[in-house]
Amino acid sequence: MPLNQARPPLCVLPRACRITAGLLIALLLAACGTVESNRRAERPADPVSGQSRAQPARSPTQQQLANEAEAMAPLAKSDLAKQFLRATDGLPTIATRVAYRDDNSRDFFSPQEAALLPADRRKMLTTIEFDEYRYYYTKYGSPLAYMRLLDLAYAHGLADVGRSNILDVGYGSIGHLRLLASLGANVTGVDPDRYLNALYREASDQGSVAPAKRVPRGRGGSLSLAHGRWPGTTEIAHAVSTRGPYQLIISKNTLKRGYLKPERRAPKSQLIKLGVSDDVFLKSVHAALAPGGLLVIYNLAPKQAAADKPYLPHADARSPFSAEQFARAGLEVLAIDTEDHAFARQMGAALGWDKNDKGETVNDLDANLFALYTLVRRAA
Repeated sequence: MPLNQARPPLCVLPRACRITAGLLIALLLAACGTVESNRRAERPADPVSGQSRAQPARSPTQQQLANEAEAMAPLAKSDLAKQFLRATDGLPTIATRVAYRDDNSRDFFSPQEAALLPADRRKMLTTIEFDEYRYYYTKYGSPLAYMRLLDLAYAHGLADVGRSNILDVGYGSIGHLRLLASLGANVTGVDPDRYLNALYREASDQGSVAPAKRVPRGRGGSLSLAHGRWPGTTEIAHAVSTRGPYQLIISKNTLKRGYLKPERRAPKSQLIKLGVSDDVFLKSVHAALAPGGLLVIYNLAPKQAAADKPYLPHADARSPFSAEQFARAGLEVLAIDTEDHAFARQMGAALGWDKNDKGETVNDLDANLFALYTLVRRAA
């Protein structure tokens, strides 16, 4: 459901248990593997020779992504979006990983980081297992929802992502980044959430990405992750700038007015602080974009709570920046707070946001799913 994509609260993951110092070394060794090498094989007939040929069977998560891609395909408007969906065939199988959480601070640690903590604190950590589903979906839902952002970018001049530099502000999960990189893009994801830093710790999570399958004349790209605040942290700002300039900057369910400028009182844990002023942030966007480059902000939201109920920051999907602020930063406004409710509901139905695991309808998308998008461009 789209509410799983809300920021910034953290969810409690399954299969948690207490660790002791004596188990730590064993857990460190068990967590070293990343990609499963033993895959069951199916043997469909080769269309040319007629002989059977081995094909790796899909894992349950890979099959779910394939099913979602098939369901989303009729909604794709551009070749770029269709290639993005087809690229799901090339996503690798991922072995379960282990990380640790401090339940008091809500901080996350990789095994390597946990091993450096004092023994008394290490005993208080909760073990978190990240399986393949969590690797691709994290706590924010299907990575294929990013298809809509690509269609919007395509409609405003981005015909291809091959050899393009793409930045995702508040990337939230790695799935869509890998898909874009497999289409030839050099992709950078930035996010301050230590949950992601603990999850995506393996060397194979970054670097070169092989070309996507089922995409003609495909080329591989690259993927880089930066964990911290952008542009407020000097190291993160430098890491992001060295991989630019960017032909496309995207942000989904992060740059929301409700998170940055709530109209009513809300818990601090449900808000986002950029760490810089609006003007500094937008000037940084301008500097990061290549001439003619696009910023696409896409926000999904549920219905806002009644006035006598607790305020829902994630339900205010409006841009936190005004048209005047964009213009002052040298960014041309192509669309601002444009309604996309109808598409979002079609997408929600395709991705099963209206149903539970039993297939029962539990959410009226027409009454409880809304979407707004904002597009700006740096002058060529």
